[in-house]
Amino acid sequence: MSHDMEDHSRLLLEIDRKIKTLNKEIIDPMIPSLKIEDLTPVIKLVAHIRGAYLKELFAISSASEGIPSHDQIKRLRELRIAFEEFVSAAQAMETAIERGYLEVEEK
Repeated sequence: MSHDMEDHSRLLLEIDRKIKTLNKEIIDPMIPSLKIEDLTPVIKLVAHIRGAYLKELFAISSASEGIPSHDQIKRLRELRIAFEEFVSAAQAMETAIERGYLEVEEK
């Protein structure tokens, strides 16, 4: 039984190494050399989208006496979709950096 667990652990480690190697080989060449300041536009973009989403929420809540209109809901939904999409992309970028798929020079 212990032998099976060791084989399984070895297999998982090998799979993990393969995932890391292939992701780095594929992703790193797709993105030009990055420095920390190159991440600023991405972070600012996500912050602007988050702000627009929240701003719309507050605008609707202060203008509505009850249930928001169809147009208000549609606009908020559009902003939420954009926000979620860009947050997801930024998280993918962060994960790629954390796992070493993308190299970022500190200075």
